[in-house]
Amino acid sequence: MGDARLPRHMFLWCLSAIYMFAFASLYVQIPGLYGNEGVLPARWQLRVSGKSVVEQLKDSPTLLWFGPRLGLDTQQCMELLSLTGALLSLMTLALPVLRDCRVFLVLWILYLSLYQVGQVFLYFQWDNLLLEMGFLAILIAPMKMPWSSKVRLHDSVTFWLARWLLFRLMFVSGVVKLTSRCPTWWGLTALTYHYETQCIPTPLAWFAHQLPVWLQKLSVVGTFVIEIAVPFMFFSPIRRHRLAAFYMQVLLQVLIILSGNYNFFNILTITLCLSLLDDQHVNFWLRRPTPKTESTSLQTLLSGLAVMLEIGTYALLGYWTVKYFDLQVDWENKSVSSKTAFTYFEFNGFLKTVTVPSIWIGVLSLTWEIISSMFKCACVRGVLWRLWSTIQWAVMAAATVSMFAISLVPYTYIEYDAHSKLWPGVRTVFELTDRYQLANSYGLFRRMTGVGGRPEVVIEGSMDRNTWTEIEFMYKPGNMSTAPPVVAPHQPRLDWQMWFAALGPHTQSPWFSSLLHRLLQGKQDVIRLIQTDESQYPFSKQPPAYLRAHRYKYWFSEPKEDGSYPQRWWRRVYVEEFYPMVHLGDSYLEQMLVQHGLKDKAPLRRSSNAWLPRLLHHVGEHAREMPAPLLLWTLFSSAATVCLLNSLRSRAHQHQHESLQNKHTDKQAPGETRSSVAQEDEKKHEEEDAEEDGKEQEEDATAEEEQKGEIEEEVDSLRKRK
Repeated sequence: MGDARLPRHMFLWCLSAIYMFAFASLYVQIPGLYGNEGVLPARWQLRVSGKSVVEQLKDSPTLLWFGPRLGLDTQQCMELLSLTGALLSLMTLALPVLRDCRVFLVLWILYLSLYQVGQVFLYFQWDNLLLEMGFLAILIAPMKMPWSSKVRLHDSVTFWLARWLLFRLMFVSGVVKLTSRCPTWWGLTALTYHYETQCIPTPLAWFAHQLPVWLQKLSVVGTFVIEIAVPFMFFSPIRRHRLAAFYMQVLLQVLIILSGNYNFFNILTITLCLSLLDDQHVNFWLRRPTPKTESTSLQTLLSGLAVMLEIGTYALLGYWTVKYFDLQVDWENKSVSSKTAFTYFEFNGFLKTVTVPSIWIGVLSLTWEIISSMFKCACVRGVLWRLWSTIQWAVMAAATVSMFAISLVPYTYIEYDAHSKLWPGVRTVFELTDRYQLANSYGLFRRMTGVGGRPEVVIEGSMDRNTWTEIEFMYKPGNMSTAPPVVAPHQPRLDWQMWFAALGPHTQSPWFSSLLHRLLQGKQDVIRLIQTDESQYPFSKQPPAYLRAHRYKYWFSEPKEDGSYPQRWWRRVYVEEFYPMVHLGDSYLEQMLVQHGLKDKAPLRRSSNAWLPRLLHHVGEHAREMPAPLLLWTLFSSAATVCLLNSLRSRAHQHQHESLQNKHTDKQAPGETRSSVAQEDEKKHEEEDAEEDGKEQEEDATAEEEQKGEIEEEVDSLRKRK
């Protein structure tokens, strides 16, 4: 594989943006979710037990244990951590010099600290994926401060871990859809339900739902191909295989983004896909010229064989798709029929056949990267530099192998025989590190829910038990005339849990009793989770005296017979009572709160009047006045503008330096002109510097001083020659 310096810079830049989205999105929701008067107060997760700080960190690795030493309660400390993470990631997004391994270590620790007390509102697969990618970024990112080392020959080894994580994520996500025995996935009809039953659809989901059934089934076939078969191309030695796999994965993620609000999950996946690229392809995007090399007869022969193998792979992939999904073209109806042409037991046999070989494919690919980097270290000039490069390579190679070995434990959950063959020592290490989320198991949409209609919980409030008013949420479906919103990359975590709560009885969602209790009390922080604009909340002036909840089934509305669009986006049917009518002091509500440990057993500690708590309160009041999606995109736009300005400034410096170099080159005598080899080397170095400027978008002060020093040395040498 070619050099991947530019894709690595893109990976770190995108991860910085995702960290900013995650921290800022969580920050505006902390008071309502985890505050002292929130739905699930985080202080309940940090009970004072008389243990030392070291023992507490061992039980629950979170910086929140240090909150009392700063005069902060748990809510204020969570706000401080999330605000720090948002600001630090925002600076990292704008300034390349901060994309340092130690900065990413701080970001990972901050998010892990919040995750430890996040409870049900923070236990999503994308939170686990962000923590795992965040830890990999510590190994991938360079160490830029206080000095920068341009000799990093181990980068391809650590960056390989992102490709392996992408393989695990996509392959397992495709496999679990079939191992779950969900009839909609086996019948290829999952997408006929998916668009209207997903948590928070977008307006385009309504139009996607109206597509013909044959196209929906063909889309499921394409999903299986992209998620199960294509990931094996990630490790192909043929470059075009990896590029084709990249575009297919990105296409799938873009289609998901257009039809559903999955916060930053799809952006995380696209960021992982960058590990399939190389500098040559990124330069092709940027329309930068690449040096052409003369090909020998052997290279021409190998190129021809690669093309034949590439065509054979695509032909075989197409043949298997047609065979195992029985694709047939109906020319009269202009459609393509499809069905699953294999059984569950045949698929299990396939899984047993490929799981262990897929591990060995990963081993061979990683071995190749390690050996290639080792030879690069051996070719470094200078004994000290060669020794330093070798030490770096050895440390990073050992860390990469360790991370790969740990990841095999959750990966082999999909196949029992492969999991049982793992070395017991690997499972022991995984159990010791599991609390840090270094490696996780994945698999979204295991089963398709809402086959008979989308279940939705609607909360109603009343002052007199006769007139009931529905309480509408900002994002989840409720009002049938309201269009589905676009909220990504923000994740309204209460709305997401309302979707899960509707899938079963309220006893499976203990937090729901706490939600009703806080609404009866009129807690403003919880109300802001439902409506940021309090004027849209029907009980903004006075809390409701009574609350109840009903379960409905929702469907997308259908186009009219004349082809015009209906006035309503949804239609619904009443199903049953979800939660009985309750009021403050109600025996049933009190019983549910006590049963699930949602009652305060100790009085609240008074908040401090120190400057830090007052500052946090002031910042929070202003930040939460703005809608969360608008806040996130405003922060991102600000950082992107800074990046653009820095890029323009760097290019101006580059043009100035090139002009100065050309000026002195023109003054040289013909006999003193440098050799063609030296000119080619200088041109190569200039192109590499331009590439780094274009991707990092600015040079740090140290690099600029070094470049100026080189120009001054060149001028002095020219004067001496004259």
